[in-house]
Amino acid sequence: MDDTPVAVGLNLGHDGGCALIAGDTVVAVAEERLNRTRYSSGWHAALAYCLDAADLKLADVDTVVFSCVGPRLGPGYTGGLDRYGVPADRIVSVDHHLSHAYGAFCLSGADEALVVVADGSGNDNQTESYFLADRAGISRVGGNREGRPRAGGIGATYEAVTNWLGFDGQESGKTMALASYGDPKAIGAHLFDLIGTKVEGRLTRTHDRGLAEFAARAGIDLGTAHTWDPPRARDLAAWVQSQTEDILVEVVLRLLAEHPRATVCFAGGVAMNCVANEVLRRRTGVRLFVPPPASDRGQALGNALYGMHRLTGAVPRMPLGGRDAFGRTYTPDEIGLALRRHPRSGLVERHPNHPFTWRTESDPAAAAAELLAQGKLVGWFDGGSELGARALGSRSILADPRRAATRDVLNLRIKHREYFRPFAPAVLAERAGDWFDMGWDSPYMLFAPPVRLDCRDDLGAVTHVDGTARVQTVDAQAHPRFHRLISCFGELTGVPVVLNTSFNNCEPIVETPADAVATFSHTALDALVFGDGFVAEKTDG
Repeated sequence: MDDTPVAVGLNLGHDGGCALIAGDTVVAVAEERLNRTRYSSGWHAALAYCLDAADLKLADVDTVVFSCVGPRLGPGYTGGLDRYGVPADRIVSVDHHLSHAYGAFCLSGADEALVVVADGSGNDNQTESYFLADRAGISRVGGNREGRPRAGGIGATYEAVTNWLGFDGQESGKTMALASYGDPKAIGAHLFDLIGTKVEGRLTRTHDRGLAEFAARAGIDLGTAHTWDPPRARDLAAWVQSQTEDILVEVVLRLLAEHPRATVCFAGGVAMNCVANEVLRRRTGVRLFVPPPASDRGQALGNALYGMHRLTGAVPRMPLGGRDAFGRTYTPDEIGLALRRHPRSGLVERHPNHPFTWRTESDPAAAAAELLAQGKLVGWFDGGSELGARALGSRSILADPRRAATRDVLNLRIKHREYFRPFAPAVLAERAGDWFDMGWDSPYMLFAPPVRLDCRDDLGAVTHVDGTARVQTVDAQAHPRFHRLISCFGELTGVPVVLNTSFNNCEPIVETPADAVATFSHTALDALVFGDGFVAEKTDG
């Protein structure tokens, strides 16, 4: 690969990680998947992982690109890599929002697009940035006013309400889920103004203290702080969700009036709000592409794509094709070591430990479908891991979607989540329109269309209280084994849909076969199925 340009991207701050691009080889992983600490900063283990998977050394790397949040990295920043033989002139940094823009546009497959980035924080108090992108380059055409406090941004405002409800700033998805239980009109105040395309949020300080100060000025009763259970808390969640949807729609419509484009790419932490994405897509009518690693989990990949542009002079084109699987694959021998609890597998035992037996299986997808049809909870491990926050059939826990009680069973036995958070359905792409009000693909769980009225009784475990679902459409070419699993389940039950949630238990999603075996043996999962042909089942009931 001596003649092949090699770019590495490294992300500082929360959701740290590494991505490596060398020709057709693309490897990326979050640091948290390796050190098993959620939202972890750092990139050292991820860098070693990517180099090993690509069979490369640091000396083979032509450029390393860093990004961060908050103050920009200073000139000459090397991250210490110069001590390991990487020449300082091969190490550069990129603007946080520009990295998001590269990740979104390059993965979209579009030839040109308007790119909107919105998050809690970029560099220098940037929270919204707008770009025009084509195969010649990506250029910034707007964003929030220079000097406006970060607190006035869309993401920072949503984060402030999330903090008030008692959730961590990284848990905005909980606010989104709770919003469906409240009344958005119960609070009459507006959170945002729009001057041209510049968002001017009305909060002047971040986090819950900023919301409290705004409420005092506006005469709003916020109710009790740091609790999500009272009705007022649900109304707060519904209010910020509705206000976020409205401002995003207005921003995109005004941008499109200035810069007409058929495709809008949306990235940053705000783009993980699948309910707002659905509203944005329906109310603007554009082709809306949201990359699965839209949050800072995708920074390392955006950095590497920026690096490839610098190396080759061409903006990379790397359409995902319906699959977010940038992790390395594991061999049958590695899986066998984990199942045998061999020390070389890296297995960390946990307690309580539930004994299990395992066997090889010629058709693991069909075996998993049969277990699901029997009401079993199944861990599913297939190929390389997903880079984004959603499990999309590579590292998933699967269940029968037909019974609403399945949600409670999953939460009681494995996930330990709040009752109001919905589980997602994975449906055969060719059958999606039969079950959901949608006529487009949604392979990354980043849109929330309505469940068809005549199907809601058959999808009780994945239909949210508002009648929507965070749908994943599964294409046979992108996910052959997962598609076969759902097809077999459909043949057994008449429902070509499975409940799909992330393979974890209050921890990062599993990465290795050993991680999968450890979580399987520690939790009340009934079975663990590897797409490579291994099936493990508990022996103690």
